[in-house]
Amino acid sequence: MNKEKAIQTIGLAFKANKVLHGETLVLEAIRSKKAKLVLLASDTGPNTTKRITDKAAFYQIPLYTGFITDDLSRAIGKDNRKVLAILNQDFRKLIENALTE
Repeated sequence: MNKEKAIQTIGLAFKANKVLHGETLVLEAIRSKKAKLVLLASDTGPNTTKRITDKAAFYQIPLYTGFITDDLSRAIGKDNRKVLAILNQDFRKLIENALTE
């Protein structure tokens, strides 16, 4: 698993305006099927974790929980980010490839 490469790819996706952050925006993206991949920090609170995982499962959006808040925050240059939605299929593939290396 190449976590650093995945974080860099998330940063590129963010600069390309293909990342949403924040629980409300991510839930909307899941419901509208715009989210191609959801990244949830493993240190997120139980209520948010349940909401995001349930919605992602219901709408069959892939969910990855191998990052911590610090990783996601650093990837997009914003403080205290616990959940991100990747909106582009190509970035999703790049991130998944980096995580399975």
